[in-house]
Amino acid sequence: MTEDILHASCVAVGDRGLLILGPAGVGKSALSIRLIALGAALVSDDRTRLVVEAGRLVASCPNPALQGLVEARGIGILRAPSQDRTTVTLAIDLAESEPERLPPQRTVTILGVSLSLVLHPRNDHFPEALMLYLRHGRQA
Repeated sequence: MTEDILHASCVAVGDRGLLILGPAGVGKSALSIRLIALGAALVSDDRTRLVVEAGRLVASCPNPALQGLVEARGIGILRAPSQDRTTVTLAIDLAESEPERLPPQRTVTILGVSLSLVLHPRNDHFPEALMLYLRHGRQA
């Protein structure tokens, strides 16, 4: 089985997971908290275990003692609605800003699995837009 642990956070909306990529301090946990407040479930905060199962990328928390816990800078470690695992269908790279108003469809390959990729749009509605993307997909 192909497996890796990434410096990334992951949330799930139903059976669709969002892998949140970026260096320390870029806002992975903050984005997770905003998405959880909109109805997502936490899979993992800051470190994510990834495995390939039947050609799909599956995420989980690498440390069961940390399941359901998310760091809120300046507040503390919070309990959050969580689920054990999810199939990752979308990734966002918070380290790269999206320069396009209507960006092209991008992909990233992780452990040999191709995922849709979104760069960090610098607008106030991006958590809500990510929730729509996960729930209903992207048209163009």
